Amino acid sequence: MNYTLEIQNLKCGGCVNTVTKELSKIDGITDIKVNDETSVVKFSSEVTEALDLVRSKLASIGYPVVGDDNSIIDKAKSYVSCAIGKMG
Repeated sequence: MNYTLEIQNLKCGGCVNTVTKELSKIDGITDIKVNDETSVVKFSSEVTEALDLVRSKLASIGYPVVGDDNSIIDKAKSYVSCAIGKMG
């Protein structure tokens, strides 16, 4: 099954690197594509709970899905994730 999510706090290529790296760690998630211009994340999975796993992972690294709470803590996490993505 293919999924598309619009996320918050995605700013640059560093963010894209972090999101891609972190989502690739989830078993059963494939074909990950992240667009920093549209803030859209696309991926494929046959795992039933894939959507919940991805949403949870995105929130934990500071990129909550549009419509979810986007606290100052989430924004701060995204800056750290962005910096890590630029270095890695």
